[in-house]
Amino acid sequence: MTYTVAIIGAGIGREHLLGYAALPEQFRVKTMCDLDTTRAENVCEGHDVTVTDDLAGVLSDPEIDIVNICLPPHLHFKVAVQALEAGKHVVCEKPLVGSLEEADQLITKAEDTGKQVFPVFQYRYGLGTAQLQALIDAGLAGRCYAGSLETHWNRPAEYYDIDWRGTWAGEQGGALLGHAIHIHDLLSSILGPVARVYADAATRVNDIEVEDCAALSIRMADGAVITSSVTLGAADDMSRMRLMFEGFTVESDHAPYAPARYGWTFKARAPFKQGDLDAVLAGVGNARSGFPGLFTVMADALDGKGGREVTLADGRGSLDFVTAAYASARSGAPVDLPLGPDHPLYGGWMP
Repeated sequence: MTYTVAIIGAGIGREHLLGYAALPEQFRVKTMCDLDTTRAENVCEGHDVTVTDDLAGVLSDPEIDIVNICLPPHLHFKVAVQALEAGKHVVCEKPLVGSLEEADQLITKAEDTGKQVFPVFQYRYGLGTAQLQALIDAGLAGRCYAGSLETHWNRPAEYYDIDWRGTWAGEQGGALLGHAIHIHDLLSSILGPVARVYADAATRVNDIEVEDCAALSIRMADGAVITSSVTLGAADDMSRMRLMFEGFTVESDHAPYAPARYGWTFKARAPFKQGDLDAVLAGVGNARSGFPGLFTVMADALDGKGGREVTLADGRGSLDFVTAAYASARSGAPVDLPLGPDHPLYGGWMP
């Protein structure tokens, strides 16, 4: 089936449009909605897409199956609810919503309307993650002992010229919420849920309200211990994951926005043999990465062939981690997950 899409927001919406355009048998983008119609028209140049600033008109269009939300974070929850109530499936950029309370309300709304919500975590898809999964499936990984994550990006002062960026009201958070959220989701997609986080956060790079540096100590539910280093003050943009399993050590590619696009590096750990790893890796074919990878598995889920899509529960899990990290950074103590409605930050992590 081919699904008809409306993209709301022409910023990161540009990349979403290209992702859908790579999958013409699964998707047709009919509409791009943005208050700045000139920007939207520039984004849509060369594509057969109608530009509008009328969100209500988009939501009432019976041809639209999916509303893809690429708006500033403080608008996500409101528009997602409106789209569900209009009978549309929802794709929503990170962060999904602004609190665990909103996440739970969104889960209820999705259940009530019978529509699906797909958070955007494109890091999960590509050759690198396909290789890792193949080795896990072949029984060559074993337990993960430890690992490290790096989200080392460069965001100069000009990045914050857009008025909602760098503010609690507009962006809802800083590097933990808007940048490192991707690699933390990738970690959980591989190793399962986080059991505890101990976080320290600081604003050191730019004169903004929210954090732009952080250091985290993470314990996974299976016992693996992970460190995560986050900064927006690097000389360039790099994302890296390094995990030490019983059978091998794996290091991801360093591409900041799609680290699984290319093959990863796997080194066997005795008594496992490199030849056994290489034999499995040789059988891993090309895999769609980034947004095309994300949207491919989303189409499968909508067609009733789910299993690899990012779920609404995954989106809530990412916010559970963010909430716990902010709680830890403010209290100076580790925080156990999951968090429930009785947690002080359940209704929101903003100060």
